[in-house]
Amino acid sequence: MNAMKKILKNDVVKFIAVMMALCGMYMVFNALAGGEYVMAMGVVAGVAGGKHIEGEPLTLQLSRAASPDLLRNEIDDRIVKIRPMATPIDQISRHAGSRRSGSMTVEYYSVDTKGVSTTLESDSTPIKSWGRTEGALLKTANDSIFEPTETIMVPDVMATDENGDTATLVLYVVAKDTTGISVISVNNTTSRGSSVPELKAGTTLVRMGRAAAELDVQTPQFEALPTKKSNNCQIFKAQVEQSTYHKIANKEVGWSFSDQEEAAITDMRRGMEKNFLFGSCCKLTDPVKNTEIMLTGGIWHQAGKECLYARGELDMNRLIEISRAAFTGNGGSSKKLLIGGTMLIEELNKLEHVKTIGATETLTRWGLDFTEIVTKFGRLYVMASEIFDQCGHSHDGMIIDPEYLTKYCHVPFRTERLDLRSSGQRNTEAIVITEASCLVLRYPQAHMRVVAASKEEVDAARAKGE
Repeated sequence: MNAMKKILKNDVVKFIAVMMALCGMYMVFNALAGGEYVMAMGVVAGVAGGKHIEGEPLTLQLSRAASPDLLRNEIDDRIVKIRPMATPIDQISRHAGSRRSGSMTVEYYSVDTKGVSTTLESDSTPIKSWGRTEGALLKTANDSIFEPTETIMVPDVMATDENGDTATLVLYVVAKDTTGISVISVNNTTSRGSSVPELKAGTTLVRMGRAAAELDVQTPQFEALPTKKSNNCQIFKAQVEQSTYHKIANKEVGWSFSDQEEAAITDMRRGMEKNFLFGSCCKLTDPVKNTEIMLTGGIWHQAGKECLYARGELDMNRLIEISRAAFTGNGGSSKKLLIGGTMLIEELNKLEHVKTIGATETLTRWGLDFTEIVTKFGRLYVMASEIFDQCGHSHDGMIIDPEYLTKYCHVPFRTERLDLRSSGQRNTEAIVITEASCLVLRYPQAHMRVVAASKEEVDAARAKGE
């Protein structure tokens, strides 16, 4: 009996020793395998390739190891539709409405205003043949803006009357011929008569109103003729297709054909925005298809003014000068848009707005959010556009008068379904989105490019009064 107990005791000791050794090996292997060994120990293969768990409770860790696709991850069924910065030019033109064009080539007319000032090309020549009234012959850089009976102000020259009082010199146009304009003085007088003081080359002359005599019935004629310009409508297209099997397949999120159509329209509008801004107006022939392609011209090239600023050095003084250039000199409306690249808008945001210029609250027009900058010359509605960045104009911008921005459509925006299945081409559902249109600036002088340049170029422009 004692011998039997001794044998059993030895067997128990051996069994415990073996189990401890196995546990030690298990811990080592588990550590080396990063925990995968414990999953392998609990997962047993079945006769048909299935997997079973033995000796352990079913945990998330074991379940993912044995059947990775069994546990479903949380899927947000709201698809985040990432959109770039809005296409403001296209947006504004759509809200403002468009004109129907009966041709792919649009011809339009714009009327300019008569010039109001010019400078002398040479020194004035005295005219002494009019008795006590001494006149002068003036040869200007633009004689055509003056007519007989008009008055002229000379801002940089003072006149003295017979009482000794001084005022800005005013002249009266007596006649005009190929040699120049003949003038007499209005307010530079003495007891002996009037005379025109010597005027040097480069002196500025400002055209004023006409002064008719009591018996005058007629006056020199004035007519204005519009100038014809043209632009091409460009055919913009986008096509969306979806196979029948893709349509009926189960999807983890609600991504429908309408969502694809929306994405295609967004991409199409981004492309249109680039052409509307920076496109080149021309006609070309596709050498592969042997067909004519018409491309629209961008409004960037149509603007009648341009103002420079020093890149990275935009200050309050230059911003006010830009505003003056945009709103004066036949500048159109008192409210305009400043749409520019992100670097230009960044420089604007760094300025301290005080007194004569101030940034006010955000306002919404045409479905777009603008920041309003108020100056003594007018109001600027400011908005950043990534389209400028993408086209290499991140430091540039454009001041646009929306009153003179017109859209012409030869083919209005529309969608057309294609029956590719019946025609035997493809087993798909397809639509084509089409628009043939262009933008024009009807009054170019009301719009202005704002261009970043070197400090030397800006100083030269300032010297010219630009």
